[in-house]
Amino acid sequence: MADSARVAVIGGGQAGLATGFYLQRAGLVPGVDFVILDAGERPGGAWPRMWDGLRLFSPAGFSSLPGWMMPPWDDATLGFPRRDHVVDYLTRYEQRYDLQVQRPRRVEAVTRADADPDGPLLVAVSHAGTRETISARTVVSATGTWERPFVPSYPGMGEYAGRQLHAVDYRVPEQFAGQRVVVVGGGNSAAQILAEVSTAAETTWVVSRQPRFLPDDVDGRELFAAARARIDALAQGREHPGVGGLGDIVMVASVKDARERGALVAHPMFSRLTRTGVAWSDRAEQECDAVIWCTGFRPALRHLRTLGLRSEAGRIPVGGPSGTQARDEARLFLVGYGDWTGPASATLAGVGPSAKQTAEAVVARTA
Repeated sequence: MADSARVAVIGGGQAGLATGFYLQRAGLVPGVDFVILDAGERPGGAWPRMWDGLRLFSPAGFSSLPGWMMPPWDDATLGFPRRDHVVDYLTRYEQRYDLQVQRPRRVEAVTRADADPDGPLLVAVSHAGTRETISARTVVSATGTWERPFVPSYPGMGEYAGRQLHAVDYRVPEQFAGQRVVVVGGGNSAAQILAEVSTAAETTWVVSRQPRFLPDDVDGRELFAAARARIDALAQGREHPGVGGLGDIVMVASVKDARERGALVAHPMFSRLTRTGVAWSDRAEQECDAVIWCTGFRPALRHLRTLGLRSEAGRIPVGGPSGTQARDEARLFLVGYGDWTGPASATLAGVGPSAKQTAEAVVARTA
């Protein structure tokens, strides 16, 4: 016999919490009318698993979920919170609203109970070696991307004898002390990790295209404003570049310091790996002890494979009034995966509008 709920939210990170907040505000009771299922051992979504020195690039007030602003963080970096401050905020957020997140509960699959398009979806959940099934009228997937790090395929990867790791595996610069390290990627993660590792190791930064640095006085507040402007423009049927029109890399304190030390120099991408390092198209070679791939993520949608909805691009087409409803499965919504599920929806400050619109649509169809 399956347990039942009107709504099952898969993922207890920022997107799942924001959705839960709006479901509760609409009158649904956490743990009764909707359940939030999270695979993690502790609150905070992916944040506890990120590298130790990670900084937000916005002040706390511009990095908040709906309903309760992140408490301020005051230090020499003009209030840019550390990773652990974010984890504490998310922990207290779910407690504040008594969202009753169930963890660790890993969703293995979502299936249709039968051929009735208005029938329930069955959510298979594993926990401590046991398996249970939850029957839900609507499912909101909010699993993010952290569990699907992307590493591009390059010639020689199997031949290289050094260490290769993705940004998800990086923790502290001391693990590379005295080594020669190549950092790959042109985004904020690559810049922050390069800045840290270059304090303990000899680093080389390689990118597929030259990174675009934001002016020193521009931080996440400007990005937030651009994201909001894009949301408003799209609602009015107008185009807007959003944050992409501003640049790629926010100059947080550690990145500025790397620039001052001469470490923030981007080189063209190498063409292959060798047994001892990397080589460029002009046959120049460089030895290195490790390669850190800061090359992004893909949406973590494995639990939805059983619904057969993914497009050739690896995403599930969405639409509807919320912009997050699966086009070929009206009982499924996707929140927080990036611009394709809502402008800036993969950020703390940007997920709120998508979560609100999703909650409204979910309540309407399950009323």
